[in-house]
Formats: sequence, C-alpha cells, structure tokens
Amino acid sequence: MNPEVVISIAEKGVYMTLLLCGPLLAIALAVGLIVSIFQATTQIQEQTLAFIPKIAAVLLALIFFGPWMLSQLVSFTYDIFNNLNHFVGL
Repeated sequence: MNPEVVISIAEKGVYMTLLLCGPLLAIALAVGLIVSIFQATTQIQEQTLAFIPKIAAVLLALIFFGPWMLSQLVSFTYDIFNNLNHFVGL
C-alpha cells in the first residue's frame, strides 16, 4: 500500500465526516444566531436560553437527516470493507 492510497482513504474519511456533520452544525449555527439576536433585542441574558433551542433543533435535524446520514455512512463503510483486500495487499 503506497502513501497515495493512504492519503486518498484519509481524504475520503475527512470528507465523509464533514458531509455528515455539516447539516447538523449549520442548523446549530443558524439557531444559535437567531437566539443570540433574540437575546440582544430583548436584553434577556439567560444562559440556558441559548442551549435548549439548539439541542431541540439538532435533535429534529438528526431525526430528519438521520436516514440519509446512515445510508452515506453504510455506503462508505461498505466501500472500505469491499476493497479491504486491496489495502492489505492480498
């Protein structure tokens, strides 16, 4: 196994991680921004107000994006295991 193959596998793994985490992080960022604007305009400085909506939004996004995320992860894992003999060199 040469270094190019290792770098390619690592690149695909990092891309898959970003692809799976991206929607959840974007939703958490958007909800956090909306809550921060709400807190700034109403001058409510409650710390728990920032966390509860983000947790709820991420859970809803996980329910919505979960099947897609699982199918992407299963496909990536299947490709890794399917090409395992190329990685080991058999």
